[in-house]
Amino acid sequence: MRMSNLQRLFLTGLLTLLPIWLTWVVVKFVFVLLSDTSRPLIGPLLNNLALGYPHTLGWLNDPWVQTAIGLIATLGVILLSGVMTRRVIGQTVLRWFESLIKRIPLASTIYGSARQLLDILQTKPDGTQRVVLIDFPHNEMKSIGFVTRVMREQGTGRELAAVYVPTTPNPTSGYLEIVPVEKITPTDWTVDQAMSFIISGGAVSPESIPFSVPSPAAPNPQEPQEPQA
Repeated sequence: MRMSNLQRLFLTGLLTLLPIWLTWVVVKFVFVLLSDTSRPLIGPLLNNLALGYPHTLGWLNDPWVQTAIGLIATLGVILLSGVMTRRVIGQTVLRWFESLIKRIPLASTIYGSARQLLDILQTKPDGTQRVVLIDFPHNEMKSIGFVTRVMREQGTGRELAAVYVPTTPNPTSGYLEIVPVEKITPTDWTVDQAMSFIISGGAVSPESIPFSVPSPAAPNPQEPQEPQA
């Protein structure tokens, strides 16, 4: 077999397996993250049951069983939290929990910041698009980001945007950039579309995206011009 044929076969196989591998990486990350959340509570309980009834429940000591049960328990807690939040009693418990967190100095800062970020991403922005592209890490490359706030530069009054740039495939970590509004490339993407793009490593994306910063609108020649001094 010729070397050129081997190269084509290798490239074909790589392109075939790459989406499968990327899907596996993302699913494994989510799977491990969710299962590890409940494992400190579920693990000792399952071990006690396995030791107490070794002949009938000894299989509970298997690591994959504890991982699967931990995942199911975490998903159950998430779904139950969603159901409870939609009801009056759940909202009352949530307000009580938030008032309790506010009494703890460090925890109140972390919880309040995370809560505010999630609320911002779920609401429609005013004055600018939520999902944007910015020059990062340099001006020949673009990174997708979420505008969390628009501020003004002290002294000049120029508009500046606080843009959160998440990382791939884990969008829970990222960078915070302060960018002049005129250097932001707006998009018409929703937050869900942007998240799909980030988590998939760009595999899930529209056919075309904006890249250049839009030019400022030219003045209308029919409008009267102010006389120059």
